[in-house]
Amino acid sequence: MRYTEWRPVYETILSDFGYDRAADERARDRLAALVAGDDPLSIEGIDLPGTVAVCGAAPTLPSELERVSGADHVVAASSAASVCLEAGIDVDCMVTDLDKVPQTARKLTERGVPVAIHAHGDNVEEIERHVPTFDTGSVLPTTQAAPTPPVANPGGFTDGDRAAFLADCCGADRLVFAGWAFDDPSVSPEKARKLEWAERLLGWLEVRRGERFAVLECRREKLDRPW
Repeated sequence: MRYTEWRPVYETILSDFGYDRAADERARDRLAALVAGDDPLSIEGIDLPGTVAVCGAAPTLPSELERVSGADHVVAASSAASVCLEAGIDVDCMVTDLDKVPQTARKLTERGVPVAIHAHGDNVEEIERHVPTFDTGSVLPTTQAAPTPPVANPGGFTDGDRAAFLADCCGADRLVFAGWAFDDPSVSPEKARKLEWAERLLGWLEVRRGERFAVLECRREKLDRPW
């Protein structure tokens, strides 16, 4: 994903949610400073060929782990990583903005498992608290703003759809999905809007890949691309 392709999407997200680009950039730069000199991971350093299970953190995940265990690799969003690990399923990459289970992210980096840490405008405090405790050699620093090395931008907005975009960037031949609930009635109105964006972005990704994701069956017809 080139930033020139992502930028119109990002600018629409900023407008839709009223987010501050400068705040995202400050978070990006703070994350960059925290990992500077410690040789963090790059996207090119993560190889995920074959079938990749992209695990979301919806309550349905435990009942859908069979399709996860049959995949070649597992990329888990946020607390989905903990669910997989507790079920005895190895995680090959975790994607998180550190709002949940930072202890899982820390343990994975200590085991040499890549963890994509995402910096955005309102999680600088979490970044400053947790990133220094991680094994930086297993951290992939990411942003939704313009990438500045070593901070990358693989595309995506929420932890879940960023996991899918990252798997795409890392060579996945096929994507399968578990633990996704776009219509979760238990979430806040803002989270519901984020899930709408996640769904929309997965629709874009499947077109880019020439693939049809089962998680979008009976849903893709209503998807729009407002950017």
